[in-house]
Amino acid sequence: MDLCLSGKNALITGSSKGIGEAIAKKLACEGAVVIVHGRDHVRAVNVANEIIAQGGCAHVVLGDLTHDGEVQQLIETAQNLAGPIDILINNAGGSGGSKESWHDTQTGSWASAYDRNVLAALRVTKPLLSKMQEAKWGRVINISSLAATMPPPSAPDYSACKSAMNAMTVSMAKAVASDGVTVNAVSPSTIRSATLETRFREVAAERGLCGHEAVWEDVEHVVLPLFAQVPVGRVGRLDEVAAAVAFLASPIAGYITGVNLRIDGGLSPSL
Repeated sequence: MDLCLSGKNALITGSSKGIGEAIAKKLACEGAVVIVHGRDHVRAVNVANEIIAQGGCAHVVLGDLTHDGEVQQLIETAQNLAGPIDILINNAGGSGGSKESWHDTQTGSWASAYDRNVLAALRVTKPLLSKMQEAKWGRVINISSLAATMPPPSAPDYSACKSAMNAMTVSMAKAVASDGVTVNAVSPSTIRSATLETRFREVAAERGLCGHEAVWEDVEHVVLPLFAQVPVGRVGRLDEVAAAVAFLASPIAGYITGVNLRIDGGLSPSL
């Protein structure tokens, strides 16, 4: 299916690795001009070079999204490199490796997580949203998490931040719906990444479930049930998240807005 993304300019925050990298590569494959963003110059350039080597078009911008000045600079750079931004993927943020429980959580952790996730998305979105409204076309997709609607007992700051992003998504969608701009959230659950695979292998070794050289499928089979009861029976793939985002970013998804699309293998028990 042609997603009709040729010629569209897409800025993907936090796209020098992981989910953001997969999204950038998928959008480029669909013909979009992608702006790879990160704080590590080498990583960001490597992703852009891989896209270009595959026949895509990519540029690089750098900046810390918790600083207003750096956000303004990266937006100006992105627009100078590619032109008006048609598609914004707010992917940067994450848990920051938080392992706090309700017994030791700190207000400072909550403030930092909120700044890194919610306010970072706001800083990038606000100056681009008005231009999308003027152009009568645009896409904003916020990468949330299943933790927003199925929060675990640990890392409460992260779950609260992603829940706030979901509320922000719906409010924004209502505000710009008549201007040809859609705003949606995507909530991945257990997705295979380098970090997740490392953790799974550590657990497998600690519990004597698999050897260090076991193939991923064997590790996944014995460790996943310890983390989550996923009806599909496996973890998700980065390309599955990227494909969903590409669809929502496309013109053919123009009647879908204010949605939180869960990519969870059936893990969530609600409609």
